Amino acid sequence: MSEHKARIYWERATQDFNIRSYNRDHEVRFDNGVVIQSSAAPDFNGNPQLNNPEDLFVASVSSCHMLTFLAVASLKKFTVDRYSDKAVGLLEKGESGKLVMNRIVLRPEIVFSGELQPTSAELAALHEKAHHGCFIANSINSEVIVEKPESP
Repeated sequence: MSEHKARIYWERATQDFNIRSYNRDHEVRFDNGVVIQSSAAPDFNGNPQLNNPEDLFVASVSSCHMLTFLAVASLKKFTVDRYSDKAVGLLEKGESGKLVMNRIVLRPEIVFSGELQPTSAELAALHEKAHHGCFIANSINSEVIVEKPESP
């Protein structure tokens, strides 16, 4: 239906190519000219100042959920003024014993305006519909959990 591209560029910046010391910094380049400086996660000898594939994966799931949520809310005639999420991905050993992004916890906080305000049940239904409509969530094995925001 559509095609999405990213180019990855890495070049050795160390004298040797030793598993403990070679550089992990690289670029993720997109056709629109955006370049994301990236690295491995710090736990895997990466640069803690740069984003890593795990961070980008969590961001992708969170962003997709948000965009789908906004579409669903709009179709239901709710007005969303603000949406923020403090998403967390948990890298854990899976059933195979290999490390996998096992769970992604979304913690969206949404501000609605207007007369039509969703009930708790309607809000849960919006998130459920967004989860099932999110292309990224439909493409992964990770469990995606949407937590209710804590009461102030």
